[in-house]
Order: sequence, then C-alpha cells, then structure tokens
Amino acid sequence: MENKDTICLLKECDSGTKMAVSSIDEVLDKVQAAPMKQLLTESREHHEKLGNEIHSLLLKHQSDEKEPTVMAKGMSWLKTNMKMTMDGSDSTVADLITDGCNMGVKSLHKYLNQYSDADNTSKSICNRLVKIEEELCKDLRAYL
Repeated sequence: MENKDTICLLKECDSGTKMAVSSIDEVLDKVQAAPMKQLLTESREHHEKLGNEIHSLLLKHQSDEKEPTVMAKGMSWLKTNMKMTMDGSDSTVADLITDGCNMGVKSLHKYLNQYSDADNTSKSICNRLVKIEEELCKDLRAYL
C-alpha cells in the first residue's frame, strides 16, 4: 500500500517550489542590483532543480503534480503588483520575497507535522526546501 502522507508531503513541496519560481519570475526583471539579481536567479534554479526531483518522485509514486492554488497565486500577484507600483525598489522586492519565504517555511513545517508518516526521502526533500527558503531570506536581508 502506498504511503498517503508521503504523496501529500511531496505534493505540497511541489506546489511550494512552483510558487517560489513564479514569485521570483514576477520580480526578477525589476531588480536593479546585479548581485541581488544573481541571488534570485540562483535561488530560482535551486527551486527548479528540487522541483524536478519532486516530480520524479511523484511519478515513481504514480501521483500527479500539484499546482499552487489559484487563490494563492492571485493574492501573490496582487500584492506584488500593488507594492511594486507604489515603490519598485530592490528593497520592495526583497521585502516581498522575504514574506514569501517566511510563509513557505511556516507552511512546510506545518506539512511536516501534518504528514508525519511520510517517508524519510520526502521529509528530507521538505527540509531541503526549508533550507533554500531560509537561506534566500537571510541573503536578502542586505537589500531590505
């Protein structure tokens, strides 16, 4: 029998990586500082790479991918565009991405607790995603 918690945790991580890539894509062309642009580009690549690994595991478990909810994507888009219209600075971008990272870390810890019977591979992937988010958040502090 397939471990339901494993699949659920992988799906939530999948959704998280997609949300992160989408959020970075939305602001990347607005960033002025080259080092910050490089930081976001590298983080986007880390999210994509982990997302590909998650997709492979979901296929192995014969499960579909999970897209971020329409509501989550819509709210993110609205907040990003409103804030960027009022102040399109790198500081605003750093603030938006930091908020997203913090929400992601909070959600991922919730899912680790909720899907406690997930296998160790899935938990490890989730913890790797948490580390990517925390590292990005830490690195963006210089731009706040």
